[in-house]
This record gives sequence, structure tokens and C-alpha cells, in this order.
Amino acid sequence: MIKAKLSTLSAALLLAGCSFAPKYEQPEMPVSAQYPAYVQGAAEASAEGSVETLGWKEFFNDPRLQALIALSLENNRDMRIAVARVDEARAQYGIARGEQFPSIGAAANGQVTRNPENMRLPGASSVSKTFQTGAAVTSFDLDFFGKLRNLSEAAFEQYLATEEAQRAVRINVVAQVAEAYFRLRAAQELQSVMLSTEKSRLESLRLTKVSFEAGSTSELELNQATLQLETVRADLEAAKRNEMQALNALTLLVGTELPADLPKEQAFGHDQLVSDIPVGLPSDLLQRRPDIIAAEHVLRASNANIGAARAAFFPSISITGLLGFASPSLDNLVGSSHRFWQYSPQISLPIFAGGSIQAALDVAEARKIISVAQYEQSIQNAFREVADALAGEATYSSQLDATNRMISSADRTLELANLRYKTGVDSFLQVQTAEVNLYSAQQAGIQISLASLINRISLYKALGGGWQLDEKAIETND
Repeated sequence: MIKAKLSTLSAALLLAGCSFAPKYEQPEMPVSAQYPAYVQGAAEASAEGSVETLGWKEFFNDPRLQALIALSLENNRDMRIAVARVDEARAQYGIARGEQFPSIGAAANGQVTRNPENMRLPGASSVSKTFQTGAAVTSFDLDFFGKLRNLSEAAFEQYLATEEAQRAVRINVVAQVAEAYFRLRAAQELQSVMLSTEKSRLESLRLTKVSFEAGSTSELELNQATLQLETVRADLEAAKRNEMQALNALTLLVGTELPADLPKEQAFGHDQLVSDIPVGLPSDLLQRRPDIIAAEHVLRASNANIGAARAAFFPSISITGLLGFASPSLDNLVGSSHRFWQYSPQISLPIFAGGSIQAALDVAEARKIISVAQYEQSIQNAFREVADALAGEATYSSQLDATNRMISSADRTLELANLRYKTGVDSFLQVQTAEVNLYSAQQAGIQISLASLINRISLYKALGGGWQLDEKAIETND
């Protein structure tokens, strides 16, 4: 008898460890093992550090921007939604995990029955009473085939994916705040150039009017001076509009009104960001990028859901039970002589379900195929984003150097044009042309500087940098 019970227990334990989920295998990377040739130097230099340990406080040197990012991480609504979704996913995992354990509670019930005379035992009362109370186990599924365990694992992977999504939102918020801030600063820099140019062109227009009235300057030159002044004034209004719109975007991202006591900003330019970003190899993205990690957790969840769908083809075994006391009257319900126990096992085996069980398995397998494709696509997108940003890193520096030389040349050309005009060698049209060229070069310099800053932010974001160190800093502050 004892051997039979042990054999039954061993069989139950063996079945309880059974799972029909496919063995998980990480898909191969659908991209090259190396970035394009023009970034090999950056990849080799990455041995000195790792981008995930480069927090945003180390990446952004501007103290005002650092203060704005800190505010956004506290108040940004996308961040609040992301945190709440993590809490939701954690609770959903708790629900799924709880399904693997019996639900035990207190229960009490009573039953009063009147039987007709032809159904009574001789001498029995026409009314029978039964009262029960004790600890009850509601319907508890014995997870012999791993259905509940796989559903719990799927919920756990979804929870982990949501955590990674929160990190991705965090990186995105930091990048968006930085981009809006630099757009605001660029609009302010443009206004500074335009106000200086407007002042210069007002003086040019005054001198041209004096020369025109004296008969030494043509009406063409007068109209040209007027045109140049009004062009700058129109550009100035556009720059003011861009500044207001950038400020609105920054306020929205920060999630609250910008404080009046923000730290003083740094001068606009590359010194506002760290000079070098460790790049590494494409395979590093699998550990760095939260969106890729999240996609793999979703893939693992899909894998577990296949196991749950396969288990639905097998018998479902459940048990209900009650341990307590039973009595025909309430007066002496609780007592050693009225101890009572009862359990009711139930087994159900699907025979015909109209194809719904097979369809559920087909759905799970199709979703896994989708998850694999989404995982591979997230890697491909990450590779492309990093490669694009690295292409910018390889070219923006030279472009900025060329633009600075162009500004210096345009400035010197204006000096020479003024000198030649004053000595009577050239007409004032040469001065006006030189002014236009300098103004255009100065605008191009600011726009390229802005594009270069945004490109470096894009690289930092594409590499998935900063979130590990930033989270540790938050935990320390808490």
C-alpha cells in the first residue's frame, strides 16, 4: 500500500515538472558583426569604457540642461505612465503566479431539506439539516502539464519587458529634453547674430541714404540696403517664433513650469557634451538597448505561451476540499466528535472543442513568429540608428571646421570690401554682397552646430547609454 502511494506521488511529481514549451534559443543577429569602416576607430577606442556606465550627468556638461533633465525625470507624464505600466505588469505577474497555488479560506454552509414520505427512512424526520464549517480549498488545478507555470513565466517575461520599456522611455525623455534645449539655445544664438546684423545694416542704410541724397550712390544700392535690412528683420521674427516654440516644447517635456533660478548655461557649442562616446560592437546593443532586451523578453513570453497552448490538449485535474466540522444542528457544530473532511477531485479531458484548442496553439505559434521578426527588426533598427549617428560623427567635425573657416573668410572679405569702398575702388554693392555672405555663413555655422549636437545625442540614445548609472544614482538619492 505504501509503495503504491509512493509510486503515485512520484508520478505526480514527474508530471508536475513537465512542460511543453519549446526550448528557447536566441535568434542570431540579423546584422553585420562590424559597423561600417568609417567608425572602426571609434569601435576600437571603446575598450576604455562602456556607454551604459556613462550617465546623463556625465554626458551633458551644461548645468542648466542637467537641472532641466532632473526635473523632467520627476514630472514628465510619459515617465509617470511608464512607471505605472511597470506596476501594472508586476501585478499581472502576481495574478498569474498566484494561480499555481491553492486558494484557502474559511467557509461555512448549511442545508435544510424536506423529503416526501416515500423517500424517508422509517422513523426519520421529514426535515433533515446539515451544517458545515472549516477551511476550504476552492478549485485548485494540479499543473501536471505546465499550463499554469508557462502562463506565469509568460507574465513574468512581459513584466521584464515592461521594465525595459520604462528604461527606453527614460532614455528617450532625456534625449528629447536635450534636443529641445539645444533648439532653444540655437534660436537664441541666431537672434544674437541677427540683432548684431540688424544694427550693422541700419547703419549701412543710413550711410547709403546720405550718399544717395548727395548723388554719389544709385537708387539700386539704396534699395539693396533696404532689402537687406528687411530680410534680417523677417529672419529675426522667425527666430523669435522658433524660440517660443522650442520653449513650449521644453516646458511640455519637463512637465512643469521652468524655475526662475536655473543654473547659468554654458556657451553654445560642443563643450556642452562629452567629447567621446564608447561605441563597441553591434553585439553590445543586445545588452545595452532596452528596446532590444524588451523584445527578447516578449519573445520568451511567446515561447512560454506555446507551452500553455500545448498543455490545453491534455487532461485538466482540479481539487476542491473542506476540512472542519459538520453537524445536524448549529448548537454543537464545533467539537471533536464532529470533525469532518471532504475532497472532490475532478478530471476533464478535451474531446471536441470545435477546433478552438488547435486554433489557440496556432495563434501562439504565429505570435512567436511575429515576436522573432520584431526582435530581429529591433536589432536592425538599432544598427541603422547607430550607423547613421556614427556617419554624422565622422563628418560633422570636418563640416564645422570648414564652416568656421568660411565665416572667417566672409568676415575678412567684408573688411576688405569696406576698405575698397572707402578708397573708391569698388561700389557699395560689393560691401552689401559681403554682408550677405557673412550673414549666411554665420547662420549656417549655428545650424550645423545644432545638427552636430543633436547627432551626438542620437548616438548616445542609439547606443542605449546611461540608464544603468542613472538608475543607481536614483536609488542612492532615494
